[in-house]
Amino acid sequence: MAYVSDNAGTAGKPMVMALFAASVLLSIVSWYTTMQGMALYLSTWFALLASIGVQTSLVIVAWLVGFSKSRRALLIAVYAITACVSIAFSYVSLYTWFSVRERPAQVERQMYDTLNAASQKTEEIISAAGAEANKHVLALEEMTASEKNVGHISRAVDADPYLAGVREAVAREAQSMREGSGEGLRYNAFDRYTKLARQSATQLAAAQKALADFRVNAKPLDPTEKQLRNFHAAYDPIAWTEVEQSLHAARIDRPAIPNYADFVDKSATSQEDLMLAFTELFTAPTGRHFFAFTLAAFIDIIVFLLAFSSGPYFFGAPEERWCAAGASMEGLDDQIFVRDFLRKVGPSANGMARVEASQLNQGESQLCLLLTGRGLATCAEENGAVVYLLDPKLHESMVESLATRRMPLRAAATRAAAV
Repeated sequence: MAYVSDNAGTAGKPMVMALFAASVLLSIVSWYTTMQGMALYLSTWFALLASIGVQTSLVIVAWLVGFSKSRRALLIAVYAITACVSIAFSYVSLYTWFSVRERPAQVERQMYDTLNAASQKTEEIISAAGAEANKHVLALEEMTASEKNVGHISRAVDADPYLAGVREAVAREAQSMREGSGEGLRYNAFDRYTKLARQSATQLAAAQKALADFRVNAKPLDPTEKQLRNFHAAYDPIAWTEVEQSLHAARIDRPAIPNYADFVDKSATSQEDLMLAFTELFTAPTGRHFFAFTLAAFIDIIVFLLAFSSGPYFFGAPEERWCAAGASMEGLDDQIFVRDFLRKVGPSANGMARVEASQLNQGESQLCLLLTGRGLATCAEENGAVVYLLDPKLHESMVESLATRRMPLRAAATRAAAV
């Protein structure tokens, strides 16, 4: 029986059962994702027991909200708090599940792009420094030859800061020496600086080649640790002092080396997965974060709506429970009680279903009093008799409740036919 003002009728029972089954299935899904999320932080047994408690509370509270009229605000608050816990751990579980399949490749590609940009910028700087270093080598070779043949080269002024510094250094070394030409102190000094410049140019060329080889051999799907290790192997040997000296710069804006902690493609522990899920959700959310959180919230919201909708049909509406109570007072089955009650119902002067109070037994009288208090029946007087006018929807639902005869009603019909 289903005596509700928005009664779905007997035909709606399969739909109610389907809603109930759907809520149970989704509750199992929510329980599993919640347990997996808790298992990242708690032990397996703690996560199992806690997730069962959380999910059971969600379903039962949703059912209670559906048919309970008292303390509904408190029940909703309890559900909201419990749902936040369930959604949080379900989100972590779903996000971790997605990350295992997608995050490594995405992070590896990000590391590849970052390192490729850094190596390209570094190679441009080294290339420019190498070109200047080669110019310095050629200039110093000419100075060495001129000092050997002509002399007094260190006294000349040079527009290039590096070469000007070499001339001054050579002049300071030979201050106490007699000016002249030939293979003297000045010639040896210029020759020494030429060799140093040639070594610097060689180092810069080797660094440029190492960076070029790194860019050629780097692959987007290599593990981030391997990519960063190969980058350091090419980047760390760079003699930045030689670079700054060749480019006549006091300080060069060096490309930033990526921080490995920002490009971790595989977490070390499950607790790290949990912290990454929440940290990235609030700092750098992506579509994967929003999808996992939305899916986790969707499951619990749908569970609430399904349990809220189907719960009253299983626990029974107040009118149904009142009929069951009246049947208990008379020692009858619910359907037999309703059948006997409907046999006393007739049409009123305006066509409404009516029943005379004098024809009612104790159980039926109690039912009519409760229906009057709820507004589903009206007490009136017709031709000097007290009658109850029934709400049309209530009358309809009571008649429909007899469409499917249960065993007691069939047995009563069989006995009546035998008599």
